[in-house]
Amino acid sequence: MLSGFSLPLLAGLMTAGVLFDLLLGETRRFHPLVGFGRLAGAIERLLNRGRARFLRGCVAWMLAVLPITLLAGWLCAVTPLAGAALHVFLLYLCLGLRSLRDHNQPIAAALAAGDLDTARLLTARIVSRDTNHADAASLAKASTESLLENGNDAVFGTLFWFAIAGGPGAVCFRLANTLDAMWGYRTPRYDWFGCCAARIDDVLNYLPARLTALSYVVLGKTMADKRRAWRCWRAQAPNWGSPNAGPVMASGAGALGLALGGDAVYDGKLEQRPALGSGRPAGARDIDRAWRLVMATTVLWLIWIGLAAGLSYLRGCHVA
Repeated sequence: MLSGFSLPLLAGLMTAGVLFDLLLGETRRFHPLVGFGRLAGAIERLLNRGRARFLRGCVAWMLAVLPITLLAGWLCAVTPLAGAALHVFLLYLCLGLRSLRDHNQPIAAALAAGDLDTARLLTARIVSRDTNHADAASLAKASTESLLENGNDAVFGTLFWFAIAGGPGAVCFRLANTLDAMWGYRTPRYDWFGCCAARIDDVLNYLPARLTALSYVVLGKTMADKRRAWRCWRAQAPNWGSPNAGPVMASGAGALGLALGGDAVYDGKLEQRPALGSGRPAGARDIDRAWRLVMATTVLWLIWIGLAAGLSYLRGCHVA
């Protein structure tokens, strides 16, 4: 692997990072990505002004991402005895698997209890659309879409870049993804300034998103689910604005047999988004189904890397 790890070591480090995330979840007092968001906000306020907004955005991206990524790489290189543990720690900090569960399952519980006010408040914390007057179906749809899309952003993209470049690779990906979430909007303020962040995130996410979409296809419970996930991916993804969110959400919705996408309210305006998936509208219990699909995909990726490690070990034994 490009990370420099042997496959058996990579499999072990990746599994350890996932287990730490599931056991510990987000750090309670201070999450590094929150601190990074404050840093990025300060850089944006300093540079997002005047002319040459695109070039200023490129400089801002480099100032925000490269020093932290290079520091992570330097620490991993100069601490060989603790290097493996540091790679695992960086992966743990970058993963958001348990966080997806912890933020979305309370929404499902509130919807199941008929507590729309709580469900609206909780959903507003994880999506950018307006939820003040959303009904139960809209809230369930928003949470399910968020789980499917962020499964790629918070978990699978991170694992992919960890396999490529170890802990520093995971750090670089998560920081780039965070900047896209902060700056990658087509608004008068961010249209040119955030273009660099959006395009870099598109590039970094291109392969992980398609591997995630393929995983959702594989994990459809029945052959009909798998075929529907594949058809939705191929037919609906090109209609979606994001080149990477489209394949992930269309495939996931198809695998779950849900009709997602469609109308949503942003900044007080109704946006008519393309359809995602096929089947019935999402309900409270589908939030848990989407979480289980993300969790199953994580296990599938660990199995894949574990099998590759086993084959590598057996081949080495045979050659010896």
